[in-house]
Amino acid sequence: MSMVKTPEEIALMREAGRVVANTLSAVRAHAGVGVSLKELDEVAAAFMGAAGAKPAFLNYRPRWASTSFSGVICTSVNDAVVHGIPDGYVLQDGDLLSVDCGAFVDGWCGDAAVSFIVGTVDPVDQELIDATDAALARGIEAARIGNKMGDLAYAIGGEAKRSGYGILADHGGHGIGRTMHAEPSVPNLGRPGRGVKLVEGLVIAIEPMLILGGSDDYYHDDDQWTLRSANGRRAAHSEHTVAITADGPVVLTLP
Repeated sequence: MSMVKTPEEIALMREAGRVVANTLSAVRAHAGVGVSLKELDEVAAAFMGAAGAKPAFLNYRPRWASTSFSGVICTSVNDAVVHGIPDGYVLQDGDLLSVDCGAFVDGWCGDAAVSFIVGTVDPVDQELIDATDAALARGIEAARIGNKMGDLAYAIGGEAKRSGYGILADHGGHGIGRTMHAEPSVPNLGRPGRGVKLVEGLVIAIEPMLILGGSDDYYHDDDQWTLRSANGRRAAHSEHTVAITADGPVVLTLP
């Protein structure tokens, strides 16, 4: 399987993952009421540049996109689920912000996301973020040799659905390595025992995206990138790049 990485390649991906984690920490530390999304993007750009990393998102244009992505990070606020473009929007008290970050170091990619509340915390929003983080943790725990992708997907989405959350339709995680998006697809909903068998050396980005209110539906914003919840409710996004090893799952996108 070309998707499989050697231990040496996984070590190189760990360096990219470290840059991603530290960039997210820098962005989160700078975020606050009155700070614009563009300012956060500039913080990310400066941090990556100092680390000798190349932004994975900037100028990225997949086949389905009519324009290239114009930011270093994705900044999705409130009902924006993912792919929000960092623009002049100024963060308000109580905003729920999801930040997605990808970076290349020496040709290898890391990808991770975090969600948090700016200023005053609404308990419902915090429960949403906690549920999204918990879904990610369950997915990571299921990323073990011998399991199948359906086991991982069920671990992510089964409990989230039972708790009443929506899970963004048509989107999930992905393989990662020399390119940001690669095979295999990593769904957030699935049936145990189905799909691709998880093998040693497979590296995947696991990324649950949960929505309040139970609806999975979304629409594209006018910028053609931002995906917003169809019900107008808030959403959260949590992601790590994870290697499947003989010793269990290893999170590569940590400081």
